[in-house]
Amino acid sequence: MGNLADDTGVRGGEGRYTATLSPEWEIWGPNGGYVASIALRAAAAHAAFDRPATFSCHYLSVASFDTVDLDVRTLRRTKRAESVAVTMTQAGTPILEAWVWMVMGGAGVHHDHAVMPAVEHHEKLPEIRDLLPPDTPLLFPFWGNFESKPLVWYDDPMDRPAGEPVFRNWYRFTPQATFDDPVVDACRSLILLDTVGWPAATRAHTPDLPWMAPNLDFTAQFHRAAPAAEWLLADGVAPVAADGLIGYMSRIWTDQGVLLASGSGQLLCRPVKP
Repeated sequence: MGNLADDTGVRGGEGRYTATLSPEWEIWGPNGGYVASIALRAAAAHAAFDRPATFSCHYLSVASFDTVDLDVRTLRRTKRAESVAVTMTQAGTPILEAWVWMVMGGAGVHHDHAVMPAVEHHEKLPEIRDLLPPDTPLLFPFWGNFESKPLVWYDDPMDRPAGEPVFRNWYRFTPQATFDDPVVDACRSLILLDTVGWPAATRAHTPDLPWMAPNLDFTAQFHRAAPAAEWLLADGVAPVAADGLIGYMSRIWTDQGVLLASGSGQLLCRPVKP
């Protein structure tokens, strides 16, 4: 089990930072949203403003659980916003290229027409460890960083029928659920937004898929912070899969129905190795 703030922290200054990837976030290698969160932390450490507005990245290589180097540079700075580019490498290998807008925030137009899906509240649902047989190991260490309350459950996952390409699940980060730092708070959404694309896509198929599909890219918009909201609803849909690609969209909601962040990405299908 990792700690989000500690495991995404960066060291350095003046545009050059390092971080150490923690094996607690392993899922097909380091989870993409986790790696992206380190890039976001580096951008925030460099920028003059502390409120993340948007994040976009290309995933270039799978990193190992070791030190990464981050080259951070300002592309454009105004009185209220700063565009920052982040290049992440490991032993000279390109890992990720990211672009971040950091902003001052402030007054402006306001409306909220976002409507959360009608789902069961997390207080009425069992935690996944109560649904699994005793002593069942986690499929990947990544899932040990959350309490998880699934909205749909099959005792035997191989009995799951094909249906709509939608995945929704309640999550609470452990051992620390919330963070006052607005950038770490945004990392909570970033990790979940990135992760739910493949689970959403698989719901359109029976479980015996001979494919996996890592992210090629990812984009997120951070609408607002909610450092007091412990439980988050991850809401993903993958409406189209064709020509070896899967497009998905994702949203993160609080249990009060507040939309925190939105995202989208493109997945590249790869055959599962025997």
